[in-house]
Amino acid sequence: MTIAATQLGLSRYANAWSAAEELPAEANFPSLGGATGCLNSQPLTAAGLRGKVVLIDFWTYTCVNWRRTLPYVSAWAGKYQDDGLVVIGVHTPEFSFEHLVENIRWAVEDMKIDYPVAIDSNYAIWRAFNNEFWPALYFIDAKGHIRHHRFGEGEYEQSETVIQQLLNEVGSKEIGHDTVSVNPCGAEVAADWTSLGTPETYTGYGQTQNFASRGGAAWDKPHIYTFPARLGVNHWALAGDWTVGKEAVTLNQPTGRIAFGFHARDLNLVMGPAVRGSDLRFRVSIDGEPPSAAHGADVDEQGNGTLVEPRLYQLIRQPGLIDDRQFEIEFADPGAQAFDFTFG
Repeated sequence: MTIAATQLGLSRYANAWSAAEELPAEANFPSLGGATGCLNSQPLTAAGLRGKVVLIDFWTYTCVNWRRTLPYVSAWAGKYQDDGLVVIGVHTPEFSFEHLVENIRWAVEDMKIDYPVAIDSNYAIWRAFNNEFWPALYFIDAKGHIRHHRFGEGEYEQSETVIQQLLNEVGSKEIGHDTVSVNPCGAEVAADWTSLGTPETYTGYGQTQNFASRGGAAWDKPHIYTFPARLGVNHWALAGDWTVGKEAVTLNQPTGRIAFGFHARDLNLVMGPAVRGSDLRFRVSIDGEPPSAAHGADVDEQGNGTLVEPRLYQLIRQPGLIDDRQFEIEFADPGAQAFDFTFG
């Protein structure tokens, strides 16, 4: 979810600020004691981090909004580590498979995250911060006070300038005012907000919208679905033998399809095999044709791909004119689960 950040009068062009005037304390550093585990580090505590500038980054590994912030957070962690900055990723899951430590560990390794990650599968740290969003950044000074926060994507220069100011307060020398330069790829590339006309859409009945298969959905039981004669923009549909659950749709028999009418440069789908260790084949198309140059990072030009891990798969990235399109994905094998469409 992307939320406009609370503005605290920070100027992207400022060279020096008065910390007391510009970044008042918002709250004390809440406890990290509710973590159920920690990766890349021994368990960390607020008291043990006193004297350090701390950046808390709430994330869950399938969230595309967080994924697009990762290049910046990783760059800050590397650039300012020797100056006293500690970045801590707090992984608070959205989907059930994101509770599993082996999946979180896989994501940390796959995304080359080398800063500490607190595993918050019981939402204890989330509640301690009264947090509501992925991504969310909390900037904590060396005295243990939250001095700034940022919800959602963007304003990276402002966030980095806050880090610089908090480090300057504890006497870090030669920080300067230059900001990092990143070169994201795949799902980490910023959205094309000017052409983005389709919202995030969950497939499970707990949060879904605009489901258009003929006859509607039959919850929590196998059912044969068919596509409508015409699929409108921002509507989606199933064809084949599927079970629509609260969190995801699951294919029961071979050759099931999902279609989505969308308007965006990128189309991503959170999906995976229902049985761990399965490799499931799929193929995607756009307007009935192989994606060719519009293929995403997880498929080839003919639209072929394989489900291995439960994660976000980038399926479409259009290089040219963005218009109303119809996307379709066909699974050759049963056991595929689809959770959430996101766009960029």
